[in-house]
Amino acid sequence: MGLKKTKVGKVVRVSGEKTLSVVVETRRPHPVYQKVVRYSKKYLVHCVDDTISVGDDVVITECRPLSKRKRWRVVARKAEVVS
Repeated sequence: MGLKKTKVGKVVRVSGEKTLSVVVETRRPHPVYQKVVRYSKKYLVHCVDDTISVGDDVVITECRPLSKRKRWRVVARKAEVVS
C-alpha cells in the first residue's frame, strides 16, 4: 500500500460533535489559458479534539470511511506542525 494523502485546509464549519467541514484550496494553471486559477474543495473531516474552531488551519489525512461522506481525519493544527 502507498502512503496516505495529506492536505492543508481551513475549517469553515463545525457540524455536530466530532465533524468539521474543511475547505482545501489549490492553485494550478488553467488547461487552455495558463492563467493561475484557484480551485477549492470541501471535505467532511473527523475530529476528536474539541479545541478546533472555525478559521483554524488544519492538516488532514485520508482514512477508512467513517460515515457516508466522512473519509478524512484531522492530524494536527497547522500552527502545531510549523512550530
